[in-house]
Formats: sequence, C-alpha cells, structure tokens
Amino acid sequence: MTTFIEHIVKLTDHRDRDLLELTLSKALIDLLPVSRIVIARVMREEGVQRWLEVARLDAKGGGRVIDPLRVDFQSLVKLEDASDRLQCLQTRERVEIAWAGPDGPRVNMLPLFSASRSDDQGVLELHSDAALQPDDLRLVDDLRRIYRNMYTLLEYSDRDPLTGLLNRKSLDDAFYSAVLEDLDGATAAPLSPDVTGQERRHRVPVNYWLGSACVDNYALIDDRHGRAVVEDVLQLVARIMSNTFRTYDRLYHFGGQDFGVLMHCPDEALVLSAFDRFRANVEKFNFARVGRVTVSCGFTSVMADDSPASALEKTQMAVNFARRGGGNKASSHLGLVRRGFFGAPAAAAVRPSGV
Repeated sequence: MTTFIEHIVKLTDHRDRDLLELTLSKALIDLLPVSRIVIARVMREEGVQRWLEVARLDAKGGGRVIDPLRVDFQSLVKLEDASDRLQCLQTRERVEIAWAGPDGPRVNMLPLFSASRSDDQGVLELHSDAALQPDDLRLVDDLRRIYRNMYTLLEYSDRDPLTGLLNRKSLDDAFYSAVLEDLDGATAAPLSPDVTGQERRHRVPVNYWLGSACVDNYALIDDRHGRAVVEDVLQLVARIMSNTFRTYDRLYHFGGQDFGVLMHCPDEALVLSAFDRFRANVEKFNFARVGRVTVSCGFTSVMADDSPASALEKTQMAVNFARRGGGNKASSHLGLVRRGFFGAPAAAAVRPSGV
C-alpha cells in the first residue's frame, strides 16, 4: 500500500488540474476502507445544471475518468434529481446515507470545494461496507485541503489575470491531453513525459474544434477611450463568452484583442451556431462607455497533423477573412476551404464535410 506521504507527493507533483481528481481518488481508495470513490462536478449549459462524474474508481481495480469536453450534456443527471448530492452542496456539510442499519454499507458525501468557490462545485462520494471512523474522516479532510490548495495554485498559473479565462500557456497541454484518443472511447489518457509532439499529433480523434475571436476596431477603442476602458471591454467580452459557451468548453484569452475556444462537437454547423451566437450576444450588449462592440470569429476542426500553433493559424485565417468582409462575422476555415478561398490541407481534403 502506498503511504500517505507518497500520495501527498503525487498530488502536489501535478501540473495539470484535470488529473487532480484522478490522483485524489487513487489516494482515497488506497488509504481508506472504501469500495468505491466517485467525484461528481456540476456542469452548466444554457441555465441548466447537471452532474458529471469526472472520476469513478473501485477498490477492485475498475473505474473511469471522464473528459468533460466529450460528454453528451443532455445524458447527465440533473442537479435536483440527485437530492443527496444537492443537499451536500447546499448545506456544505457531510451527508451520510446508511443502507442497512448503523453497521451496514453506506455512502458519505462531502463538498469537493470550499464555499468560497462559487464557480466550481462538486461532491466527493465515499462508498464503504461499514461506517467510516473519525480517523478516516480526518484523513479525507486532509486530502481535500491538499487537493483544494493544488487546484487553486494550478488555476492561478493557468488563468489570465484580467479576464479570468484560461491563458495561452495552458492551451498546449489542453490541446494535446483533451483531444487524445483514449482506450475506451470515454476518457482522456494522460500523456507520458516521453511522448513527443510528433507522436501526439497522430492520435487526435475527430470532432474537436479550435476557434478564435478578435474584438473588431480594438486599436480604435484604445485610441479613443484609453487603456482602462479597453480592459473593461475585454472583461465584458470574456463574461459574455462564459455565458454563451458551455461550462465544459475551454475558453481562453490570449492577450489583447484575442480570445479562443477549444470544444468537442459532432457537427460543424453546431460549432458555427455557437460562435455566431457569441458574436450576436456581443453585438447586442451595451458597453457603457463605448457603445457598440463587435467581434469576428473563426474556427477549424482539429486535424491529425495539427499542433496548437498550426490550428491557431487556420483559425486566424478565418478571422481575417471575416474582418476583411467588414467584421462581426463567424467563419469556418473548412467552409472557406470548400468554397475555394484557401488551399485544402491534405487531411482536410479527405475528411467529409462537417467532421
């Protein structure tokens, strides 16, 4: 059995927030008399909240880790339909469910995050054959605090301080880890340290999309109103972006006027609809000291031979095309290739429309 200290080392050795839940689950199932660990996070889409079980591990070795980008949101359990989890979230207290008397099997539910984190909500479930002892629960509290501290530290390094969105540095790891084809079709396998960029590129599945969005007339806004107003505009655009896209889409601010989105979607038309909805939401928003602000958007399907830089280059080509047409438009790079505006890359030439 791995020791408590060894598990602390593993928890604090990560540089990827998406692996923390898995590492926490492994520590708990190794150190506690439990049969199953479930970590469920709250996902939001268009005002609806649902439960996503991001990690589920069994003491006998079974389990799974779910990539939020690849989830069918409509298939998830609604927040209110898991009343015990919801009670745990609302009361911020441990909820214990006994199935067969005081000495029988039970589930302990504890809030994953502290009450101060309004944007991140989740529940840790511990399934055991008997009641957990006070020492067991203290160990859980210790590991939760370590998890929270690491999550906060990694989030700080991943976030743009102005907008709160993910920064450019975090795109590379997300690009490779989120889109890797996994063994069972539902999880994203972590990368080994010796995997090269070239090897990574040929494991990318279909239906991942990378998009860029640029604020139109950014330099003019800066010249007329100054830096403080520009920063207000960028923060509002980031807020509109967060309210428009799904909570499990990865949203970025690359600096200046440039924003980005990494998402999983089965159809090109749905991706175009999402970017066009974002563009329209920005256009109709009243920016108090500026008035009307618009954005131009471009997106591309992630190909097997893409790197983050090459995919971003294609999204920028689509953005530039939209801006040359007057801005305030959303364009698909693949759509422009099919219409003959750009040369078709080899991978795009054999891929069906919409994939």
